Amino acid sequence: MTWRRIGVLVLATAALGLPINHVSVYAVLLLVAVIVFTGEVTARSTSWIAALAIAVSAVFGQWLIAPPRIDEGHNVFLPDAQGIWARALPDDVYRSMAAQFDAIYPSAVRCQRGTAGCWRDSKPARTFAFSADGIFHRSDLSRAAARIDFSDPVWLRLGFANERQYNWHRPAPDVHRVDRDRRFYMGLHRWHFALPWFEMIRLPAAYAGGELCWRGELLWEEADGHFAPPLGNCRTISKADAGKRVFGIAIKPDTLAMHLSPPWRVRLLQFACKALALAAVVAIVTLLVRLSPQRMIVPVIFIGLAVLVIALDDASFLGGVRPFDGGDDGLFYDGVGREMLQKLLAGDIWGFLQGGENVFYYGGPGLRYFRAVEHVPFGESYLGYLTVVLSFPLLLWALLRRFVAEPWPLAATLVFVAVPVGALFGTTFYQYAQWAGRGFADPAAYIFFVAGLCVLLRAGANFSAAFLAALLFAVAIFMKPIVAPAAAVMLGGAGLATLWHVQWRRLGGLAAGFLPAFSMALHNWVFGHVFVLFSANAGDSQLLVMPPSAYLAALSELAGGGPHLAQAGAQILHWLSGPAQSYATIPLNAAGLAVVVLVAVSRRFDPWLRLIAAAALAQQAVALFYDAAIARYHFLAWLLTMVVVVVWLHDVGLPWLQGRYPVLCKRAAVQPWRMRLASGLAWLQEWSA
Repeated sequence: MTWRRIGVLVLATAALGLPINHVSVYAVLLLVAVIVFTGEVTARSTSWIAALAIAVSAVFGQWLIAPPRIDEGHNVFLPDAQGIWARALPDDVYRSMAAQFDAIYPSAVRCQRGTAGCWRDSKPARTFAFSADGIFHRSDLSRAAARIDFSDPVWLRLGFANERQYNWHRPAPDVHRVDRDRRFYMGLHRWHFALPWFEMIRLPAAYAGGELCWRGELLWEEADGHFAPPLGNCRTISKADAGKRVFGIAIKPDTLAMHLSPPWRVRLLQFACKALALAAVVAIVTLLVRLSPQRMIVPVIFIGLAVLVIALDDASFLGGVRPFDGGDDGLFYDGVGREMLQKLLAGDIWGFLQGGENVFYYGGPGLRYFRAVEHVPFGESYLGYLTVVLSFPLLLWALLRRFVAEPWPLAATLVFVAVPVGALFGTTFYQYAQWAGRGFADPAAYIFFVAGLCVLLRAGANFSAAFLAALLFAVAIFMKPIVAPAAAVMLGGAGLATLWHVQWRRLGGLAAGFLPAFSMALHNWVFGHVFVLFSANAGDSQLLVMPPSAYLAALSELAGGGPHLAQAGAQILHWLSGPAQSYATIPLNAAGLAVVVLVAVSRRFDPWLRLIAAAALAQQAVALFYDAAIARYHFLAWLLTMVVVVVWLHDVGLPWLQGRYPVLCKRAAVQPWRMRLASGLAWLQEWSA
């Protein structure tokens, strides 16, 4: 069934066309995924042959009727990068951009060459930057676009903004990367692209009769080869403009916008292509999937709430490309991933596998590979990572349903997604969305871990299910090795249970699935000629702030006090403060940890829950040694703690409270808000069952 579902998604993706880099097309594919994974996929060969024929016809039909694409090029503009732009750009264009640059960024505000985070040491590798959108629609510029329509460069998806060479740290008024609008209601326009850049399009002959409108400064190529600013803010494209270049200049942030209106014939062909793709997707789903509308209700609600939370915080994660902050992990991972992808496209497999480092240092080796692969189907966007994040509420819901009956899992997951009170306890959806939107590896690692946990709990004696569970744990470790303690407990416990029940096929699946986790050590040995199990920063003193030796020194200072004892006390307080980093949350967190210990040692609970409790304790122990003030390092520990506490409250906590304080509990049960909430959850549970 799983392979058939994947097959439906592959056919739908082929019909829609790669890359999937626009939010509307992604929304269609996301809806198809919900339909496929909540419905039943047929195994009839005749239906599959017909669906395959429809997908092939859609691909061929779109290729046949698609209008010419528009060659588009763009890049950062830095005038004193050793005169590269003076040689690469037309004279009129270069002089205009250089004059604007000097006016906006005079010498007095520019950084000194050789200083950390200074833009003046950056050297563009090519006149027009590489764009992953051009993988399937090639151009001698950056990419071949189906349309030109932008007012915000974040939604123009300028991937060059996150190349490693532009890892600048300078603030305004010097050249800088991005301006952030911190007002809570500005999620749709959180980021203002601050890099000086330019956009060039080459007008196809088929667009004669159309119209180009703009805001800001444009330079239009004339018949004699010179470039001049056109009059007004709109210009009709003539036959003489075929092949002519038009430069949009955006040295000053938030000044450039362009909208190219095609003639009616091109517009009609564009509409026909979209209609053909959509019709093919509908036909494929109708042929292969028996819909289950009731089962779709809860996933649609969870995904809708997750999208709303993301949009309120940072809508650029929903299909745009904003410049990551200078010095952030996100810029490193995407920058290296883009370099790896270009090597892969050039046939340099060895360079791709090398991953930008001979010995992994950054704490998430896997995300650079994920980024490189993500840009193939999703182009210049981060919709692949978005898909992982949107799956998180569904995975948590599935995990809780393994241990408690509805409506508890439904209610807990709704609170996790929609109510940020979980920030006090270190487990709320918006925190994962925030760090994923910044391009960090931590959320991906934790989500893959929970996915592996869900599969492991349902694996049975099946080889393939055990293999998939172990593989997901290995991917989680590859994304962020800090999850290794929890993964070791879960897989170790599952392995011992497998030996106890003599389930050799399951044991083989667990062993085979986990093998890729050792690829990090293999990489470090092959490329760096050293043995490093995961990544070299594991022993960095800025991260490993309390090594075991420091605790031994603290023990020796118990009698008279000393710096190590004070440091150990501060570390424990930071740990118990949780991700909220507030002393006020220490009692709440300490009570949660006490519950986890109780569940881990008590035989009255489900063995799998006890194993999860042990994994939570193993992961909590990480905070005793590594910087507990970096909240994102410890999200998984508190998430597993939350799962155990929810089950304990259902099985023990509330029954005890009802027996101890029956009158108080009855009064709470008849509160209007509580009754309305219970009624709503019951309705939702009934319809989605």
